[in-house]
Amino acid sequence: MEIVHVYTKLRLEFGRQCLFSDRPAELLVDLPTDQSLAPQFIQKTHQDQGLQACRDLSDHQVNTERFESDSCGLNHEEGGWPKDVNPQEMEQTIRFRKKVEKDESYINSILQLGSVMENCIRQNNAVDIYQDYLKDEEEVEGHQEPSSAKTINVFRDPNELKRTVTGLSWHPDGGRKLAAAYSCLEFQKASKDLSLDSYIWDIENPNRPEMTLKPASPLVCLEYNPKDCHMLVGGSYNGQIAYWDTRRGSQPVEVSSVEHSHRDPVYKIIWLQSKTGTDTFSASTDGQVLWWDVRKLTEPTERLVLDPSREGNLDRALGAISLDFESTMPTKFLVGTEQGVVVSCNRKAKTPAEKIVCMYDGHQGPVYALQRNPFFPKNFLTVGDWTARIWSEDIKDSSIMWTRYQTSYLTDACWSPVRPSVFFTVKTDGMLDVWDVLFKQNDPTLSLKVCDEALYSLRLQDNGRLVACGSQQGGASLLEVCPGLSSLQKNEKSLLAAMFERETKREKILEARQREIRLKERSRSEQSRDEDGGREDRDQSPHQLMARAEDDFYVVTEMKRRREKEDQTARSEDLDQDQDHGQNQDHGQNQDHGQDQDHSQNQDQGQRQDQDHGQDQDQDQGQDQD
Repeated sequence: MEIVHVYTKLRLEFGRQCLFSDRPAELLVDLPTDQSLAPQFIQKTHQDQGLQACRDLSDHQVNTERFESDSCGLNHEEGGWPKDVNPQEMEQTIRFRKKVEKDESYINSILQLGSVMENCIRQNNAVDIYQDYLKDEEEVEGHQEPSSAKTINVFRDPNELKRTVTGLSWHPDGGRKLAAAYSCLEFQKASKDLSLDSYIWDIENPNRPEMTLKPASPLVCLEYNPKDCHMLVGGSYNGQIAYWDTRRGSQPVEVSSVEHSHRDPVYKIIWLQSKTGTDTFSASTDGQVLWWDVRKLTEPTERLVLDPSREGNLDRALGAISLDFESTMPTKFLVGTEQGVVVSCNRKAKTPAEKIVCMYDGHQGPVYALQRNPFFPKNFLTVGDWTARIWSEDIKDSSIMWTRYQTSYLTDACWSPVRPSVFFTVKTDGMLDVWDVLFKQNDPTLSLKVCDEALYSLRLQDNGRLVACGSQQGGASLLEVCPGLSSLQKNEKSLLAAMFERETKREKILEARQREIRLKERSRSEQSRDEDGGREDRDQSPHQLMARAEDDFYVVTEMKRRREKEDQTARSEDLDQDQDHGQNQDHGQNQDHGQDQDHSQNQDQGQRQDQDHGQDQDQDQGQDQD
């Protein structure tokens, strides 16, 4: 069992910060005494405080007792009234006050305590402890401190068999609580003794969860309702949707039916912007996006099949693994799939085919994270394989910006809600990377080793200061980033807008150039179909053409030699016959004439081929040899 101790102390117990430095004494102000101010002098109450000048040291180790805290409420009511007086009755209280005010002891007590109270009030008013001395001075921009982050708390799975933190959600009212979904996504490694519970943690108390959620199947994702902090909705491993109201206990209020739910685990669920605040929609690897009303989860209100052919065929649907919805765009939403494709959809389209608007293909593996920039909704961030990419809605063939290929797999990412140019990523090697695209594009601004196991989930608080990371072994680490990464910088919005516009224009130019090259290649391929066999010669290299011309030349010369030998043999046999000699002589002349014509035609054809490829000299040498 791991032992974790958290020591807390109120800020007011620390006192005011002391800043000391070594320097010689110097006279700054010399004020002469003014005797006229002596009557106004107020004697302050003396107080003795003991101080220890030496440092306390210890040469041994001790284990202190574990402290468990409980949050309790206390109601203050008006008291001090006699038993026969009801404080809720106005007439009785007025009558009792008048009776007490007429008593002489009451008047004497007021006169005695009045001077003491007056002295205390004047003593408190003498010095304003809340005065801001540097309020009127202009803020001077000093040297920017380096980026940093520190771990505040770690919330560990209280079960013996550790499970992966697959989903995180911050409490919408100030972020004082953190909801975490726990499940084992490796089906073959799931055990019967594996717990199904998920938890809600108080960020100030990592010792035990504040509330336990008990679903029928392990939760893969969990989300707070931004309009009602008591309502949560979660997607289960078996495809069901469950809805909780924390005021009603740990059991879900409503659960969707199995036959109308998803067929695969629900990897993402998001609340929609609606008047009732009860609408939500979910995505799963079964290729469906379902819309729900948590007041009636018997069946979904709407259904969309992510079929790339737009025919609604569930067998060809793309498995959804991430989802994004922007409240400023109530009809548009984005879906990240297992095949590395981001699908842009329009919910208000008339037909199912029109609901799939376009697709963005850029990753080699599943798109694990997908989120629009909160300041520039037309640009969105995706994480898949070993890279994080920033896209523009206007460019579909390629992303406008991307990171280098990392050595470890990226599993989740999200934008900073405060700084538009900052986003966070987590990897399977336990690293948290903070990227500032205005500062550096190739390397992260900050890389922090959160834990030794893989990180699978990531969520930022609304103020941008606290970061929650979920690990494979059930640990949810809470980190605080430095003010430089959680406060808006000067001209940051305008600079990032100019960068996005510049990169979008560049990608449009490259896309147009690529389209032009494709058209040229297509036209060339069409022309090649209509051309003669000479197309093959033009496709061959000069060395191949030279070898082919030499082979043709040797074939022609060999044929000529064979015919000359045959003619000589025929002449020697028929030399004694005069009549036959004349016929044979005429026949030989005809043969010689036909051979010369064929030979001249072959020479002319070889000369034309050699002239086309710059081989005139070699052909002339071949003719001289003939």
